[in-house]
Amino acid sequence: MERTPSIFTSHLYLNTEKDPEQISKLTQKNWNLYYVTPLYKFLYTRLKSYSRLLSAFIVAEKQKGIAVEVGFETNFKVNFSIIQGLTEIEEAAEAVFIQICSKPKFATEATAETVIWSGWLSCVNGNTEYLSSLPPEFTCLPLFCANGAESMTALVTTWLQRTFDCNFGPLRIGSNSLRWLAAMWTGCEPEMGIRYLKLSWSLPCRPPLSISFTVHPGDAWELWRSIRQDQVRMTIEEVDQFMSCLESHFFRHFKIYLSAGELIDVSTSLGSAHRDGKIKFMSSHYMPGILTLLTESAFLMMPI
Repeated sequence: MERTPSIFTSHLYLNTEKDPEQISKLTQKNWNLYYVTPLYKFLYTRLKSYSRLLSAFIVAEKQKGIAVEVGFETNFKVNFSIIQGLTEIEEAAEAVFIQICSKPKFATEATAETVIWSGWLSCVNGNTEYLSSLPPEFTCLPLFCANGAESMTALVTTWLQRTFDCNFGPLRIGSNSLRWLAAMWTGCEPEMGIRYLKLSWSLPCRPPLSISFTVHPGDAWELWRSIRQDQVRMTIEEVDQFMSCLESHFFRHFKIYLSAGELIDVSTSLGSAHRDGKIKFMSSHYMPGILTLLTESAFLMMPI
């Protein structure tokens, strides 16, 4: 049974005041999600050192014959940096962004570097009780997002695990979380224009049946507006009612109970998410709320 983040039993405050420039590096990319246990003796004052060490590790692994999916005669450049503005509570650590670029070994100075991989660790509105209980030697950044070749992700996570005595694991996006995202993105329609709301379900049939349901953005917004009770925050009761109405509408036309299956994918022009742990932000709108959801999901997946 899917474990439900606690925000689904209370309220999630939606912060729309963030400067999009602070998180522009995170948009327009497909991210694979992972959970991460606390990092031991990670220091923000050593980011330049970490950049050099990870670069050397990648080169050493490649010389051993590890595939990195770029040419052998390539120079790697790794850069660790801080993403300002994502944290919203005092106990949370600042997000860390990792970017790996490559350049042909004998390229001229004018040759531009190519970004071959990027990733980031964050903790947005994490569990304050848990964060406060950690010894000072540990830094908690439970959500890890990676974009690039899987072989490079494996190298980066291996280095992080060896260096900071942490563990990584795949982070799925549960059906409840996808339902929340569908409602959240729909709520952006008047300001941003979501263009469409596409939902996909997997039904337990033989053979398995996949159903996609695309809703006109105006219709989705009118339904959501009729349900909303509080324009500042949204509740799980509102989300459940919103999805129930969509499923009932589908049943009236096709006599299929979508509620008997599992919601596996949500997509709009503002972003998309899949249960396998893939997400894409096309806009920074509502990103703090989405990252709060993913952060708590990562907390729930971490081994105790």
